[in-house]
Amino acid sequence: MKRTWTSSTIGVALLLAACASTPPTPALKEPTALPGLTREQQQGFEAGRAVFTRVFSADKGLGPFFNSTSCAECHEAPTVGGRGAGERGGDDVETHATRFTPPAGCDPLTAAGGPVFRRHAVRGEPPAIPAAAQIGLRTTPMLFGFGLIGAIPDATILANEGKAGGRAHRLPAGRVGRFGRKAAVATLSEFTMRAFPVEQGIEIPAELSVIDAELTTDFIQFLAPPPRKDPDKKAKRGAGVFERIGCAGCHTPRMDTGENLVRALHLRPVFLYSDLLLHDMGPALADTCLEQARPSELRTEPLMGLRFRERFLHDGRALTVESAIVQHGAQGQKAADAFVKLPAADREALLSFLQTL
Repeated sequence: MKRTWTSSTIGVALLLAACASTPPTPALKEPTALPGLTREQQQGFEAGRAVFTRVFSADKGLGPFFNSTSCAECHEAPTVGGRGAGERGGDDVETHATRFTPPAGCDPLTAAGGPVFRRHAVRGEPPAIPAAAQIGLRTTPMLFGFGLIGAIPDATILANEGKAGGRAHRLPAGRVGRFGRKAAVATLSEFTMRAFPVEQGIEIPAELSVIDAELTTDFIQFLAPPPRKDPDKKAKRGAGVFERIGCAGCHTPRMDTGENLVRALHLRPVFLYSDLLLHDMGPALADTCLEQARPSELRTEPLMGLRFRERFLHDGRALTVESAIVQHGAQGQKAADAFVKLPAADREALLSFLQTL
């Protein structure tokens, strides 16, 4: 998990001193459940955590191809359910490959082992990526607050279409995608059920019971977002800069959940800083397609827990937050240009605000 890969990065040198002076982030030592869970739901959260951290072996269903031996092996920092600890290589970074050929659309290369090409095999070697495929890397996302995101009504997401050029990822049967870097998964249950066979080669129900898979979904559904830091005067000013230069057009600060039988998810504010829509980010960030999402389209990344990340953008190429900002292209280009043109004090205020998320 400590292997590394290299890629070009873009930096804004004059901001490094300001970043170096940022106070250290408080530790997040344990995954925290949403407030308001019933006793039964809390028990489901704990039981799901046990499945999430379970280590599989070949004699317990692992493989034949896999990226990791447990969910927590990659979702590990700053605690269970978080990002990968080695965000620049190894098992914490996935290799995706597809083939996009207009007007035919997206070929996920399923017959060849795609779209996620696993790094390991129980025996032999995992499938090779076909020639002429478009290849992209994906860092491990934090799962904190995913249950709240899953409880946001489709209508709320659709209401943001067109405001900043984004579009919802419409899946078969009229469903709206929201999970994954391409928003290609509609529900948290699907997100979990797909992860076991793709990441560990674990088939449900043959090698993992439906009950255990559902408990894993419970754990993720009830994971609370990381608490935000109290903003100081500079950070409060930076929140205004965030709005003024257009960042909030895509990184929508707040959505609300709808009516829900789970009290902890019922009519709750979600400070996700995302519209959950696909946006064209330009050719420099383009790599793979998926379902109806074209290679240059990416879902707006939620900024919850941003201060706990070490690498940025979908593939981890950005070493700093400011590097990630200036690499936004196409529909994100206007905000990126506005960021670069800001006076130094405003840039520092904006970065200070982002360090509270």
